[in-house]
Amino acid sequence: MKNQTNIIRIPLDKLLPHPENPNRMSKQNFDKLKHHIKQTGNYEPLIVRAHPEIENHFQILNGHHRANALRQIGETFADCVEWNVDDDNARILLATLNRLGGKDELNLKISLIKNLSEKFSAKDLSKLLPDTKQVIERLKDITKPPANFKADSKAFLNTLVFFLDDEQIEIVEAALEKAIQQNLERKQQVTKSQQMSQAITTISKSFFKGVYNERI
Repeated sequence: MKNQTNIIRIPLDKLLPHPENPNRMSKQNFDKLKHHIKQTGNYEPLIVRAHPEIENHFQILNGHHRANALRQIGETFADCVEWNVDDDNARILLATLNRLGGKDELNLKISLIKNLSEKFSAKDLSKLLPDTKQVIERLKDITKPPANFKADSKAFLNTLVFFLDDEQIEIVEAALEKAIQQNLERKQQVTKSQQMSQAITTISKSFFKGVYNERI
């Protein structure tokens, strides 16, 4: 049976979460989602199905965080699309709907941030986008070549990508901020991206120095 795409408004107290939903959102991103919905009233409709066990209720397949955000800002209804799926297909949807969004293509993301930055500050954008203020500022500067950078046939810039949980990012950001301040006391003003690369190098050198000293 073809799933309908008409948007229907369903009372939030009739929407129940799927018990096997694996998707979790950090508090920071959830707060941004809630702020966005409250400020604009815009959000993607939730995908639901008729609850398999509770009459006159629906089970959320995609949009658990949107439903919680709507509840917290005082809404009583949610825009939804009802799909007719069995338990197995519901589980497939739980495993894929929040994972198929793809990833940002860097050059397009940079262009998007630059265009948004013409009307919004990095601080304002950080309240609306999943990116932090520091990431937004770095994306604005990323196409600028480092000061005093001498290009030659062997020279190139490397990009590191890694993922941190909430506790790790707090520790890393604190260390980076301290290293940036230390470097700024000794060197001339540089771009945000240069500050970050210098800070990471300073921390790395400090680590290796400590490791070698311990071995001696």
